[in-house]
Amino acid sequence: MNKIIIPTGYMGSGSSAITDLVAEFKNCKNDFKTYEYVLLHCPNGVFDLEDKLLIGNNAIRSDEAIRSFESQMKKLYNKKFWWVGNYKKIIGNDFMEITNKYINSLEDFNYPGYWYMHEEVNAKMLFKLLLRKPLKLLTLNKVRFKKILKYKDGMRICLPTPEEFYKNSKEYIYNILNYISDGEENIILDQFLLPFNLFRVDNYFDDKARVIVVERDPRDVFIINKYIWQQKQICVPMPLDVHEFCKYYDKMRKSEKKCTSNKVLRIKFEDLIYKYDETVDKITKHLGFSNEDHINKKTRFNPDLSIKNTQLFNNPIYKEEVKIMESELSQYLYKFPYSLENFVENTVEFDD
Repeated sequence: MNKIIIPTGYMGSGSSAITDLVAEFKNCKNDFKTYEYVLLHCPNGVFDLEDKLLIGNNAIRSDEAIRSFESQMKKLYNKKFWWVGNYKKIIGNDFMEITNKYINSLEDFNYPGYWYMHEEVNAKMLFKLLLRKPLKLLTLNKVRFKKILKYKDGMRICLPTPEEFYKNSKEYIYNILNYISDGEENIILDQFLLPFNLFRVDNYFDDKARVIVVERDPRDVFIINKYIWQQKQICVPMPLDVHEFCKYYDKMRKSEKKCTSNKVLRIKFEDLIYKYDETVDKITKHLGFSNEDHINKKTRFNPDLSIKNTQLFNNPIYKEEVKIMESELSQYLYKFPYSLENFVENTVEFDD
């Protein structure tokens, strides 16, 4: 494995265009196209584990953290029809074995004991407690029963230093990536990182990693989401009221921590179309490729087709909503070199 290429964006901003573009280069592995790899940043993923173990950690916190992480990885592995899951197929049969080795590398202690997280009653425990109640009454509470707990394996304690955590986590990530890459020179992992956690990138990746962040004119994002994707029940979780959308979008972008890593390149989706040669050259250099490596040019990302997905906001029927976005989100708007009249019914959909 030579390069780890990570396209990412802001939900509906066009990062899949990078996935398609890079797949046109020689020796770039992309078996599952725009499948999104979420194991780092999903709830109870690696980054949540980092925050729990390195910030305000204690015995109860670490026990919960390791169990929540393990449970989430099992879900990603086993849930075949969950669109972000099915790791048994997408990554491979050894995913949980690699994950268990990672967990074992972090665990410092595993001793008999329990605390309130172990005592939280679930359906299985409730059934046992209800069965036990009449026995207690019949024996006048003289028989002492073993305590009913959610877990049977005691306290699982992880108290790593930052150096220990990042070392073991980096090894875990690269074990997974080497398993996925299967000897290919370069691997493309859509959404393996999100813009909001790029400040972590240098703690987890060496110079093999190359992230490309794509942003897009929010006017088109809003219109496509509300008037195309939402109708097909595939919309991204953004407000569909234009006032709420503006507030949400602005707060979302401002919440992002600044990242200055040389592993990260930021581009505009529209530049891929209106400044194709210039932007592709910039991406090629960032990835450490040459122009000769671009062996299947425009076979997966064709700017002449994707241009139909831009400037949808020029349609007069969206005039009032667009006016609000232009006022509230002016700093995020793209300066188009010329005006087009595109319509949602003519937008181009690409196979996943």
